[in-house]
Amino acid sequence: MTTMTRKPTHPGIVFYEDVMKPLDLSVTKTAQMLGVSRKALSEFINGKSSLSPDMALRISIATGTSAESWMNMQQKLTLWLAEQDAPSNVVPFSCVKAS
Repeated sequence: MTTMTRKPTHPGIVFYEDVMKPLDLSVTKTAQMLGVSRKALSEFINGKSSLSPDMALRISIATGTSAESWMNMQQKLTLWLAEQDAPSNVVPFSCVKAS
């Protein structure tokens, strides 16, 4: 298990800082453009909800980026959060050599 020392940035914060702010887009306008509710977008850009595959696809279409790149950001964050509370009761499988 390789642990990142720094917490990865939430993809919603990246979307807000790198897309919405430079384009001077409000939450309401962006939500309309993406075809999602204002509440769903607000929770996402404030790091309160995870990126869904549907939202990643919508963002990729709107920005001309790949949905995979957005999902990779979420996956890195999700795994980092899980590693912070990694279970201590897991016993590693022993390696068995074939005879």
